[in-house]
Amino acid sequence: MVVVVVLVALLVLAAVVAANWYVWRRLFRDTTRAPGRVRRAGAALIAGGWALAVGALAAERAGAPFALQRALAWPGFLWAALSLYLLLAVVAGELLRPLLMRLPVRGARRAARTRGVPSEPSEEPVPASVTTPSGATSASGASRPAPGSSRCVSGASRSTPGSSRSAPGTGREQDGSPTPPRPPARPAPDTPASAGPTRRLFVSRVVAGAAAAAAAGTVGYGTYGVLRGPGVKRVTVPLARLPRTADGFRIAVVSDIHLGPVLGRGFAQRVVDTVNATQPDLIAVVGDLVDGSVGDLGPAAAPLAGLRARHGAYFVTGNHEYFSGAAQWVEEVRRLGLHPLENARTELPAFDLAGVNDVRGAGEGRGPDFGRALGGRDPARACVLLAHQPVQIHEAVRHGVDLQLSGHTHGGQLWPGSLIAAAANPTVAGLERYGDTQLYVSRGAGAWGPPTRVGAPSDITVIQLASREA
Repeated sequence: MVVVVVLVALLVLAAVVAANWYVWRRLFRDTTRAPGRVRRAGAALIAGGWALAVGALAAERAGAPFALQRALAWPGFLWAALSLYLLLAVVAGELLRPLLMRLPVRGARRAARTRGVPSEPSEEPVPASVTTPSGATSASGASRPAPGSSRCVSGASRSTPGSSRSAPGTGREQDGSPTPPRPPARPAPDTPASAGPTRRLFVSRVVAGAAAAAAAGTVGYGTYGVLRGPGVKRVTVPLARLPRTADGFRIAVVSDIHLGPVLGRGFAQRVVDTVNATQPDLIAVVGDLVDGSVGDLGPAAAPLAGLRARHGAYFVTGNHEYFSGAAQWVEEVRRLGLHPLENARTELPAFDLAGVNDVRGAGEGRGPDFGRALGGRDPARACVLLAHQPVQIHEAVRHGVDLQLSGHTHGGQLWPGSLIAAAANPTVAGLERYGDTQLYVSRGAGAWGPPTRVGAPSDITVIQLASREA
């Protein structure tokens, strides 16, 4: 098993190295004429960026001093996102490269035809006799000197400097011999025959510049989308066992805030303000609240004390809580006024609300316990379950849950990450039905790693329950 893990790690490392070499080649090597400072600077940029990214992740997991985490997090995580979209943009540029290489050639040929001159220099051998502009014919190929060689004459017939010039308009030397044909002139640097290398360099620079601009723009816009705060989604979910009196009950679902070295107290306040503005009846915080210890992030989480709902705010752990000291965070959120549901259930006037720990907690003896959370309840009452990961839906179905509320996936966060998320989760985002149980997965309010989202905007979802009796 260890050998397999090592082999997989080596394959992943090799793929990452190859991908970054390819990006360096297209952005720096192919856009320069020779080795030099630009190529060295490009290699240093890529290697340094990844060193910061790995350092940021290692510092967060190791619980390094928080100031160091913050110093590494912004440049390191942003580089990770930028490198992904540089790779995608450079690959996309390969589709345009052949077209750009052909377009200038066609334009040059068209211009040449318009001027009435050949579009390519003639490569045919010079014939044995060539008519000069004045109509004279040269001697045979044996009688004319090779191009570039000196003309041999006897000492008696050698003329003084300038005497070998042809007489004006006669096409002959002044001594009466025919004028030798001049060798074909080499094409000028701007003709199609010699423009190939220059055009390739120009096209490489155009494609590289476009790729860099597209990647930077994508990451910039995705980062702005996260920092400005989550939007609000509204989804109506009918429940068969919900009484008429609870029709229209609103649950604000908040997941994956990920307070940490990048997203701090200001971001937490924006989340709280957005949630309170929806005027929910109940707030469900379904895990991955933090990426760090209570000592480091307690002040950042303090605005959560301002959450307001008629039936209170509830919390269940996510996998990242178990990287950050889950027991301490459970006590901290309780101090802030939230109600932790650790494999527990509470009976609200119209339905049961239950919560289970995240599967990551099993390594600490604090994993999910559906029997404890859902056992012995009245089967005639509707039940809403808070569970961080969508994969927990199968246990929810077996225990007769009406609706499970989850997060964890971030909707993929960075496209094409949604494809990976879809392979690991039954539902990536939105509402789906599994037998008699419905599952709603939020894309989350924040972001993990890069504070960037592409193709998966952050959200806070207001679930409005509907009674079929109504």
